[in-house]
Amino acid sequence: MGASTKALCLLGLLLLSLSISTNGAGECPRSTPDNEAMKLAPCASAAQDANAAVPSSCCTQVKKLGQNPKCLCAVMLSNMAKMAGINPEIAIGIPKRCNLADRPIGYKCGAYTLP
Repeated sequence: MGASTKALCLLGLLLLSLSISTNGAGECPRSTPDNEAMKLAPCASAAQDANAAVPSSCCTQVKKLGQNPKCLCAVMLSNMAKMAGINPEIAIGIPKRCNLADRPIGYKCGAYTLP
C-alpha cells in the first residue's frame, strides 16, 4: 500500500471515529453539523446570494433540519459552511425564502436571528 493510500485510510478511520464518538451528542443528535452541512449542498448558491432562487431540494433539506433549530443554526455556522463560502447572514434567511410555515422564527443563531 502506498503512503498516500495509508494516509487516506487513516484519515477515513479518524473521521469515522469522530463521527461515532459524537453520535448522539451536540446540536445534531444523529450526526455532526459538518456532516449535516454536506446535505445542504443544493443550497450553496442561495446561501451566497440573497437574490438567487432557492432550489426545492434545498428547501426540503432545510425543512428537515428546521425541526431542530439548534442543529439548523449549528449547520449554517459550521466549519464546513464557512469553507464552502456560505454567508451566514444570507443562509439564515433561507427558511423564510422557502416559505416554510413551520420555520423557527426569531430563533437566535449566534449573532443572527432567524427571520
